[in-house]
Amino acid sequence: MGLFGSLPGNKENPCSSLSSVTVALCLLTLLLMALRKIHHHSSQHQHVKYPHPPGPTPWPLVGNLLQMGDQIHLSLTRLRFQYGDVFKMRLGSLTVVVLSGYTTIRQALVRQGDAFAGRPDLFTFSAVANGTSMTFSEKYGPVWMLHKKLCKNALRSFSQAEPSESGAACLLEEHVCAEAAEMVEVIRKQAAAKGEMGQDTTGIDPVRPLVTSVANVVCALCFGKRHDYNDKDFLAIVHINNEVLRIFAAGNLADFFPVFRYFPSPSLRKMVQHIRRMNGFMEKSIEEHMNTFDKNCIRDITDALIALCEGREENDTAMLSNSQIIHTVIDIFGAGFDTIIAGLQWSLLYLIKFPDVQARIHQEIDQHIGAARLPRFADKPRMPFTEAFIHEVFRHASYVPFTIPHCTTRNIILNGYFIPKDTCVFINQYQVNHDTEFWGDPEAFRPGRFLGPSGLLNKDLTEKVLIFGMGKRRCLGDGFARLEMFVFLTTLLHGLRIQKVPGLELDLGTDFGLTMKPRPFKIAISTRV
Repeated sequence: MGLFGSLPGNKENPCSSLSSVTVALCLLTLLLMALRKIHHHSSQHQHVKYPHPPGPTPWPLVGNLLQMGDQIHLSLTRLRFQYGDVFKMRLGSLTVVVLSGYTTIRQALVRQGDAFAGRPDLFTFSAVANGTSMTFSEKYGPVWMLHKKLCKNALRSFSQAEPSESGAACLLEEHVCAEAAEMVEVIRKQAAAKGEMGQDTTGIDPVRPLVTSVANVVCALCFGKRHDYNDKDFLAIVHINNEVLRIFAAGNLADFFPVFRYFPSPSLRKMVQHIRRMNGFMEKSIEEHMNTFDKNCIRDITDALIALCEGREENDTAMLSNSQIIHTVIDIFGAGFDTIIAGLQWSLLYLIKFPDVQARIHQEIDQHIGAARLPRFADKPRMPFTEAFIHEVFRHASYVPFTIPHCTTRNIILNGYFIPKDTCVFINQYQVNHDTEFWGDPEAFRPGRFLGPSGLLNKDLTEKVLIFGMGKRRCLGDGFARLEMFVFLTTLLHGLRIQKVPGLELDLGTDFGLTMKPRPFKIAISTRV
């Protein structure tokens, strides 16, 4: 009862009570508005203290899209000279912050890794695995971290699985070494067939045996079996994977102009169709695995994922569903495919371009492996020049110019600039690998830069080469990829010399993409005596 309620004859008035409630609600609203204003003022003050990154002036509607050209990695590297390691652009309606410089990228992805571990809400990303892909579109948080942990454990379980043959150290090595040897035989047969027809001077195209061999390694990793090089279903999946990556790299207007999400897109429709076909292939293989699963016999990564999921508590809502297992296997298939093929293509091109480099690798092979056996994983640490060559291929070609776009998970300050939450972030790996201040002569192909005075590999320097990302979103299979590159390369050079086809000019140019491959070329081979 209020003060006036104690006066004689005064009675409770419902309208009076209602007015009190209304006044209280108004006061609460005013208080919330005041708090919001204070927060907004504080945010504005933070903006004043820490400015937004600089960048080129965007044009109306299109932003800076027309300023990019065909070679986006070169355009953004040039802009870094003008605006520094952190600059801002607008691509259509999408604001993008571009990060360059090794120190800046490491600060963002490692030291402030949580803040840069998201993925942007791009329309194309949502089309991949219905937005549940760990690689492309899964939001950073507890579910993603569990997903990553399960994948990491599955890869580790498979890599430690016992091989069926005693010669290999693990099941992974068994698959990689067998497929590398098969690839060399296919190349030999191609060359021999052309020689028999008197056409040996025209050379052979190395792409087909490279693609099918690497794809077979990935199939062995994921499904425990290889396919014949002429298997139609196998070749169809390889083609589909290539098409998805090609369409993905071409970009989609709906990512930059949301209004286009409501218009039909032939390229996006085709990509979705390809992904559905890929899903069908994966679903069939995974269903076979579930029907024949034996926890005491882990045949491949799919088995390892199933084992990890079955080992979790039934009431654990964070465990992977069957569809997530499918999408995880697709992620691994795609990640273990294109990057290695591109790396091997570039390696062949550089071996032809620089025969003295090839001769030094041959020398290491003869010294540490010999003619009696083929290369193994254990040979890698004993062959520093070969490792230096592989890292120089990574650096000079920089065939993965950008990581998959990142996104800020909260407001963050980087290099004195304010970057708001949910900002799309490009990581310019190409610039780091071609930084004149860091490398001195980045345009020169010089594997020796990675060797110390004693001839050993300078691991501090090799870590500065960016190809597999960095921090929380770093490629989980980068260790596998390096081993596979080493074995394929050394097995190829163990018994063969790779030579330039007489009369054909070598083109070190490339076209921009998620993974930049060299333009088509042919090789001539000869047997080493």
